[in-house]
Amino acid sequence: MANVLITGANRGIGLELVKLYADRGDTVLACCRNPSEASALEKVSGAVEVLEVQVSDGASVAALARTLAGRPVDILINNAGTMGPAPERQNVQSMDFEGWAETFEVNTLAPVRVMQALMPNLKASGDPRLVTITSQMGALSLDMPVAYAYCSSKAALNKFMKMAALELGREGINVCVIHPGWVQTDMGGPNADITPRESAEGIVRTIDGLNADNNGSFWTWKGEVHGW
Repeated sequence: MANVLITGANRGIGLELVKLYADRGDTVLACCRNPSEASALEKVSGAVEVLEVQVSDGASVAALARTLAGRPVDILINNAGTMGPAPERQNVQSMDFEGWAETFEVNTLAPVRVMQALMPNLKASGDPRLVTITSQMGALSLDMPVAYAYCSSKAALNKFMKMAALELGREGINVCVIHPGWVQTDMGGPNADITPRESAEGIVRTIDGLNADNNGSFWTWKGEVHGW
């Protein structure tokens, strides 16, 4: 059984990932900002440990790393994210620059911060996998002039992880980014294409297929290759 760490685990896709991994017998390190308010996580049966972390806060991430010192992490799933400023404040004519910086802090810098802090845990695993939930909206191959702050933060994240895969792959750590689909969450809205459960099930299947041969991939939740 694997040790699976998931950020943003208290709702939406993250919560469904917790349920799926717990159901199959894995130990889930379910990370969120406010464990005392994560009532849905407390109801998940199985080996679920709810841990506090604010991914955009370096001190909080360092505290998480100290808590987990010496424990292998087989699958690290960077799931926490934000849509950023209101749509009317992240376009070609108007930008909430403080909001843009915050979007980069959560969507781009935080996954790297978590990855680096937990690198000893990944290296302690026999089959370490580093997974980041991204978005097709960060693909340069997709022309979609909306949500400039969000899209640019995901594009930067994609590039970092693509480069990281080249180096980490040599150390046996396989890396991928996954587009979760248009999902019925607070971010995706009620009219989105798929449920969080459908997205999470596809993500788990995709992660199961991550290995040295496809290290550095950009996939959709269905396991299909996505253009960068």
